[in-house]
Amino acid sequence: MKASQFFISTLKEAPADAEVVSHRLMTRAGMIKKLGAGIYNYMPLGLRVIRKVEAIVREEMNRAGAIELTMPVVQPAELWQETGRFEKMGPELLRIKDRHDRDFVIQPTSEEVVTDLVRQEIRSYKQLPKNFYQIQTKFRDERRPRFGLMRGREFIMKDAYSFDRDMPSAKASYQVMAQAYRRIFDRFGLTYRAVAADSGAIGGDLSEEFQVIAATGEDAIVYCPTSDYAANMEKAESLAPTQTRGAATETLTKLPTPGISTCAGVADLLKLPLSRTVKSLVLATDRLNEHGEVVQSQIYLLLLRGDHEMNEVKVGKLPGFEGGFRFATSAEIEAHFGCIPGYLGPIGLHSPPRADGSVSAVTVIVDREVAVMADWICGANAVDFHLTGVNWGRDVAEPALVADLRNVVAGDASPDGQGVLAIERGIEVGHVFYLGTKYSQAMNATFLNEAGKPSHFEMGCYGIGVTRLPAAAIEQNHDERGIIWPDAIAPFTVVLCPIGMDRSAEVKAAAEQLHDELQALGMDVLLDDRGERPGAMFADWELIGVPHRVVLSDRGLKEGQVEYQHRRATEASKMALSDVVAYLQQQLAHLQPAGLKAASAAAQTQD
Repeated sequence: MKASQFFISTLKEAPADAEVVSHRLMTRAGMIKKLGAGIYNYMPLGLRVIRKVEAIVREEMNRAGAIELTMPVVQPAELWQETGRFEKMGPELLRIKDRHDRDFVIQPTSEEVVTDLVRQEIRSYKQLPKNFYQIQTKFRDERRPRFGLMRGREFIMKDAYSFDRDMPSAKASYQVMAQAYRRIFDRFGLTYRAVAADSGAIGGDLSEEFQVIAATGEDAIVYCPTSDYAANMEKAESLAPTQTRGAATETLTKLPTPGISTCAGVADLLKLPLSRTVKSLVLATDRLNEHGEVVQSQIYLLLLRGDHEMNEVKVGKLPGFEGGFRFATSAEIEAHFGCIPGYLGPIGLHSPPRADGSVSAVTVIVDREVAVMADWICGANAVDFHLTGVNWGRDVAEPALVADLRNVVAGDASPDGQGVLAIERGIEVGHVFYLGTKYSQAMNATFLNEAGKPSHFEMGCYGIGVTRLPAAAIEQNHDERGIIWPDAIAPFTVVLCPIGMDRSAEVKAAAEQLHDELQALGMDVLLDDRGERPGAMFADWELIGVPHRVVLSDRGLKEGQVEYQHRRATEASKMALSDVVAYLQQQLAHLQPAGLKAASAAAQTQD
């Protein structure tokens, strides 16, 4: 392709609302253009990247035996009401009405629709297993869309759904997809980790996230450098301490702490480690009546070490928290503790009566680390006071419920016993779930099993953020000059930069001949024939991030040479014009031929 036939529109400055590197560079490189909050036009350069991502995903999904279809963006609410997600999903689910006042949703995902399709089409176990996938537009009404394509409202996603006759078969299908995802992300040329994850609102009990490693990532990835263990922060278990609790050596003392309402402030005052303090978090669960009104609330006091953070996913799985929880209100805290937040603790709790006369006691839940502490520090349930020298058994009852409540920290023991944990940042670009019968039971989706009896489908679901992935790739691969694309998903793999092409017949002929040779070999090459000055031309392609650049000039051609520079290199190197084709073939040999052909064909649909 020639640049004069394409559309290139680069900017010197990024828009003021571009907060992260990928948003700034994609906008400056002319890959996306904002239409509204979290909604973008995919410009020609950006769309070429997206099409290459899709081509690799499609090829590996087909290779894994998945079958492509497309489900509507607009879906009837009735299906979502069958599973209860029409109400449960919250404001992220965009709900609309048609002219007949019927409810519809703009799909954020398609479990309901694909389950409805399969319950109509698949009757017998002989038709299983099946895995259907689509690459389709999705919409989630994010409260605060930001970071460009990293957290937009409208996006493109590959979602797949497997259907099996029983749990072993479903888990086998899950493993096929998990391996297909590894092949996909390997081909993208990105540094990533597959980590154990919590299934969240999707449901299920087996789940992995695929995280692109980047310092700017929103997610914390926990891993063991000396083993294969990896999990996201929500899933990573903090093991029970191996040490036993020490004996009490201090007396219980009520210490004035005027104006100091944080564990860190108290630790500084006492010149003690923050790990000697215990923080108090007050949560509540509500029991609702058939009208959705709160009829009774239960208050919980969670105790964690002052230097640890609560893990909400772990807490949500505790007994009594299955229906969800919230942080207690100021009024509830004062009723049960006789004090405002900042000075709370487990000693001297109130038990206010409920309207029915029963006692509203506080349930205390203690993190594993706190359960083995001695001589600890906590709030005194009195403003401007804390307690020191607190000990279990002597000053407060032994904890009735001890659980893993916290996020792990670097240096914790790895759950597999093979070393200690480290933490790095990542960007989630893929997720695989084993769902079980969560959706098939809710929608009564059944098939006839070997015994001729109805059985619910065992399901899995598998997603890749197609439009998020280019942004994640940029967060991992950039420098002060712009983007550095991996070969497999670059908008163009090779750019030819002829200097003075409009003035030199020799340069023009050599550039066009090289372009045609590379294109005939299936390389995704662009010839910049715009007549730009060298500095401006080079700056554009460094910003856009094409990985391989060949410069042709009158002087070089007289010596039979060109200049080659990889986007990551700081300087160009000279080579014989006659060697360029073979050299580029060698550089791009890692691209799978079928994938190269498919990606090139997908990109050429815009030519």
